[in-house]
Amino acid sequence: MQYNITKKELLELESRYCSYGDTVHYSKEPIIFKRGEGSWLFDIEDRPYLDMQMWYSAVNFGYRNKEIEEAHNCQMATLPQVASQYLHKEKIMLAARIAMETEKRFGKKGRVHFNVGGAQAIEDSLKLIRNFKDGKSLMFAFMGGYHGRTLGATEITSSFRYRRRYGHFANRAAFIPFPYCYRCFYKMERGTCDYYCIKEFERLFESEYYGVIDKKDNEVEYAAFYIEPIQATGGYIVPPPEYFQRLSEILKRYGILLVDDEIQMGFYRTGKLWAIEHFNTRPDVVTFAKSLTNGLNPLSGLWAREELINPEIFPPGSTHSTFSSNPLGAAAGLAVMDYISRNNIEALVAEKGAYLLSRLKDLKKRHPVIGDVDGLGLAIRVELTETDGITPNRVLTDAIFQEGMKGDIGINGKRYGLVLDVGGYYKNAFTLAPALTISYEEMDLFIELFGCLLKRCGA
Repeated sequence: MQYNITKKELLELESRYCSYGDTVHYSKEPIIFKRGEGSWLFDIEDRPYLDMQMWYSAVNFGYRNKEIEEAHNCQMATLPQVASQYLHKEKIMLAARIAMETEKRFGKKGRVHFNVGGAQAIEDSLKLIRNFKDGKSLMFAFMGGYHGRTLGATEITSSFRYRRRYGHFANRAAFIPFPYCYRCFYKMERGTCDYYCIKEFERLFESEYYGVIDKKDNEVEYAAFYIEPIQATGGYIVPPPEYFQRLSEILKRYGILLVDDEIQMGFYRTGKLWAIEHFNTRPDVVTFAKSLTNGLNPLSGLWAREELINPEIFPPGSTHSTFSSNPLGAAAGLAVMDYISRNNIEALVAEKGAYLLSRLKDLKKRHPVIGDVDGLGLAIRVELTETDGITPNRVLTDAIFQEGMKGDIGINGKRYGLVLDVGGYYKNAFTLAPALTISYEEMDLFIELFGCLLKRCGA
C-alpha cells in the first residue's frame, strides 16, 4: 500500500506520536530511508548514502541479498508462523548447523537455544549460567562492554548511563579494565607491559579481602565473565593477541565460565565465524544475533557446552519467547550459513579488511586528527583526537557524523551521503562495519567521502 504523504508530514507525525526511547535522535536532521541495495541506503528523495555501519553489523551480507531474501520469501509462502513450543525443520537444521560448526572450532559438543534479539540471548545466557552455578548471580564484565539494555543485560553493561533511571541493580557486574592499549587504564606501554592488566586481574584471587574468593576452599563468588572479543560499542577495540588465552587460564583455574558475546562480531565480521577464534580461546557459552539472518526476521541465540544445556539440567520451559526460533528467521539463518559456505567469506574479509585498513592508515598520515586506526577483518576503528594524537575530539567526530548525513558530499559530479556509527569511551571513534560484500571501488569511494568530510570540518 502506498501512502501519499510528504517528508514534512511524516516528521510531524513522528515528533508527535513516536517514542524517542526506542530510537536515537543522534542526527540533527532526521533522515527517512525508503530502500536499500548492497552497501547503499536511499532516502525518501532517492539520495544515495554509502553505509559503513550496516545496521550495527546486522546486515553483513548486504541489503537485499537475493539468495537470503529468496529463502525468507519461500518460507513466507509455506510456514511463516508457528508457536515456539512446536518443531519445524528450519529450526532443527539451523541449530544443528551452528552447533556442528562451533564444535569444529572449539572441539566441544553443545546445543543451540534460540530467542529474538541480542539482549534476549544475553538474558537467556544469564539464566543458563545461574542454573548451572546453583543460583550464583554475580558476573565479571569489561569496562567499555555493551551487552544490551534489558534489565538483566544492563547489569553487565558498563555504562551507568543505561542504569541510572531504573533504580538499584543488585547484581551489577564487577567491571574489569579492557586491554585498550591505545588508552591503557594502567598507563602502561603495549610493547613493554608484559600483560600487566592480566596480572592485575589475577591478583583479585590472592586474598579473600579483595572481595572475590574464599581462600579456604577457593570458592569464587562470581559465576562467569562476559566478554566481547572485539569491543563493539566501546569502539571496535582489538586486544593484544595473548590476552584472552591468559584470561581463560585464570577463569578455568577458579571454575568461572567464559561467555563470548558475538552479537556484533559473529558471522565473519572479523573474518571468522566467531571472533574469539582469533585468540586461541574456547568459551563455555557463545551468544549471537544480528547477522544470523542478515537483518531479516529477528533471530538470536546461544550455543553452550553440553554440560550446561542438556535437557536434564536445562529442561523444557527454562526460558520462553513467543517468537523464538520463528520459521522466517530460521530459514534466513540457514540461507546465511549456505551463503557463507559458498562464497569463501573468510579469505574475502581478510583481503578487504587489510585493504581498507591500509587506505585509512594512509589517510591518517595526512590528517593529524586521526589518532588511531586499527581493526580485525572488516571491524575497523578510526579514533579522532586533537592534533596531539591522544586528546579525544568528540566535537569533530560529531560534526563529521552530522555532515555525512546531509547527503551532499560532491564526488565526480554526484552527491552522496555517508552513514557512520560513533562509538568509543569518549564518543570519538568511528566504528566501521561495512558490508562484507563491499567492492573495492566502494571502499575507495568511502576514503574520498571521509577525506572530504575531514576537510569540510576543518581537519
